[in-house]
Amino acid sequence: MQDALWKMPAAAQAEAVRSADVSAVELVDSHLDRIAEVNPRVNAVTQLLAERAREAAARLDRRRAAGETLGPLAGVPFTVKESTAVEGVPTTFGTERFRDLVAPADAPPVARLRAAGAIPIGHSNIPTLILAGMHTRSELFGDTVNPWDRGRTPGGSSGGDAVAVATGMAALGLGNDSGGSVRVPAQFCGVAGLKPSTGRFPADHRVLGPDDPGPASQMLVTDGPLARSVGDLRLAYEVLAGTDPRDPRAVPAPVRGEPLPGPVKVAVVADPGGHGVHPTVRGAVATAADALRDAGYDVCEVSDVPRMDEALEAYNRITVTEFAPAWPAVRKLLGSGGDRYIGMAMERTPPVSAEELMKLMGVWMNIRRSWAEFLDAYPLLLGPVFTEPPVEPGLESRDRAGRDRVGSGMRLCTVTSFVGVPGVAVPTGVAEGLPSGVQIVGRAFREDLCLAAAQAVEDRLGVLAPIDPR
Repeated sequence: MQDALWKMPAAAQAEAVRSADVSAVELVDSHLDRIAEVNPRVNAVTQLLAERAREAAARLDRRRAAGETLGPLAGVPFTVKESTAVEGVPTTFGTERFRDLVAPADAPPVARLRAAGAIPIGHSNIPTLILAGMHTRSELFGDTVNPWDRGRTPGGSSGGDAVAVATGMAALGLGNDSGGSVRVPAQFCGVAGLKPSTGRFPADHRVLGPDDPGPASQMLVTDGPLARSVGDLRLAYEVLAGTDPRDPRAVPAPVRGEPLPGPVKVAVVADPGGHGVHPTVRGAVATAADALRDAGYDVCEVSDVPRMDEALEAYNRITVTEFAPAWPAVRKLLGSGGDRYIGMAMERTPPVSAEELMKLMGVWMNIRRSWAEFLDAYPLLLGPVFTEPPVEPGLESRDRAGRDRVGSGMRLCTVTSFVGVPGVAVPTGVAEGLPSGVQIVGRAFREDLCLAAAQAVEDRLGVLAPIDPR
């Protein structure tokens, strides 16, 4: 049975450990064998925590033998993005400068997964400092390869986690998302991913010392899980949700809300903002819409989402203004070429004055209100994650046209991050040899509605992973 352990869903892995069908050590060893076989071909796992993982698994087996009740993720191996702290391990951000930046404690989401019995098996690759682009390429660890096609990017910035999950090296990945960084790699690698509501999961995104980042970084960046199935995504979601004294933003909202009366309305927008969408992506949205109709949802095509272009402009101006004072120092850390992605953004959208920034904060609130009213009428929104199939590595850093194309492609991700609502990326099949998918967006703190709809899509269209690299 051990050879097949890494192929099992996370929920089945945990049940097998709890019921003593397999030991946690056997489960971890199965994944370590898979990493040894696959990682040299895709370069997704960066710092392998083999001995730590085996020790944690052995402790779990001793607890089970002593009659203790194990958690809902007992023994399940997971990867952790290079920007998220794992106690005693360097949080490198993929840069030489932070190679020895050893974390004194687990970040809150890592701690919550551990408390549920999950075992971190390794860090995963990211773009350098999370800022070098959408493609997962770091100064320290190099390029991560899309297992479906080496000529396409796995996405980013949580690309290492998406590849690790898609290829069976880990059952779960822990990434984060401020405009598509979980959802885009989920689509590009054929797995499921969740960007939760702002404040749903506790987090700590400080980099050096006790100081927190500015308000845009506090509001936009949300940690989120990746998994091969929606059921595993839901399991991780329920473990990660809750409060933590290290994060006063985290809201004690219930993981499931009240059932909605009648068939749930789903607004469908295949081309948000009207800027164009690839035929295969439009087809994926149509296929998912048909699946939801078949499941009993009230699916309605609507003209557009609220204030797309205005929201993108406000997002860019607020984030650039907050980031501008740090840019000279960060640019040096990114190095030659690594600074092109952000550099082009800084040139295109210069920082605004303090007076203009205050006005933009009001605009931000006003756009959030418009989206709340939209989602009051339509509790769910079905649309693209990225409006093209997976693109070539580094397109966004090549020139301004490439950057604009990538920015446009992930526009629905950017805007839904800006307004703080949850979104679930779910595969819909394979088109022209590459995975296709959609995202289902919902009201704030109604991740349960998004996950239920994503489950309905998966039930009808199936899962795509795990796969062997091609």
